[in-house]
Order: sequence, then structure tokens, then C-alpha cells
Amino acid sequence: MTSRLAATIGVLASLGTGLSTATNAGAADIVDTASATSTFKTFLAAAKTAGLTDTLKSGGPYTVFVPANSAFDKLPVDTREALMHDKAKLAQIIAYHVIPGKVLVSDVKPGKVKTMEGDPVVLKSDNGKITLNDEANITQSDIQADNGVIHEIDTVIMPK
Repeated sequence: MTSRLAATIGVLASLGTGLSTATNAGAADIVDTASATSTFKTFLAAAKTAGLTDTLKSGGPYTVFVPANSAFDKLPVDTREALMHDKAKLAQIIAYHVIPGKVLVSDVKPGKVKTMEGDPVVLKSDNGKITLNDEANITQSDIQADNGVIHEIDTVIMPK
């Protein structure tokens, strides 16, 4: 690659176009990005059990509201155990945490947004604090992946 082309790609990448000087080798999709921290182990195990890992690795772009391990710990133990053995229900819950498109926190517009599961999630913004369904808070935002963005949340949200 010529140095001029490399410089142009570098400038475009810094502007957020999604281009980078890296090849696809080593690309970090939603699953790989989430796997880089131990904070999302329970979500990743749930996505694997639900059969959604391949979707989160290859599709997109997605905005994924990933409950931290501590969010799953808030669920009663019997509920959490039952979910981890109910592939259909688990798939429904995981899909409820995913919306199509890449939405950064600065782009959040209050209101209902349709999830991959089909039911909407209600987003609210109050002085920079983003909540989902009046129950989950975004605690870490804009974790970039090649096929979307992850926002860490503090509560597992359930579809109606």
C-alpha cells in the first residue's frame, strides 16, 4: 500500500468511517470485543447457549446492550439457572438486548426502538444518563466492534 493511500485511510478511520489499515485478520466483532473483558462472560455464555453467537459475529451492524455479569447475578438463582437451560427463552431475551444499526450514546433519541426480538425497548436520556425500560442503566458506552457497538448495562431486561 502506498504511503499516500495509507495516510488517507488513516485520516478516514479517524473520522469514524469504519475504514482501517488493518486487514480482516484480527478483526474484532461483537463477540470478540465482548470476550476481551471478563465483565461479559455470562452474556456470552447465554448467547452461545441460545445459538446467537454466529449472528453476533457475522451480522450487523448491531447495537448490543450487554448486561454485565453483575446484572445476571441480580436475577434469582433459580430464574438464572432455568434460563440457561431454556434455549428458546434465552434466545428471546438475548435478542431483546440487540437493536439493528449502530447507535452511539450521543445518537440516542428517547423513545421506543424495535429490538431483534421484535418487541420495542424504551430508551430515555436524562442529562447524559441513558436508561432502558426505566430499569437498566448504561454503565459503559460506545465499546466499538467491527460490526457494531456494545453498551454495558446494569440489569437484564426482559421482553413483555
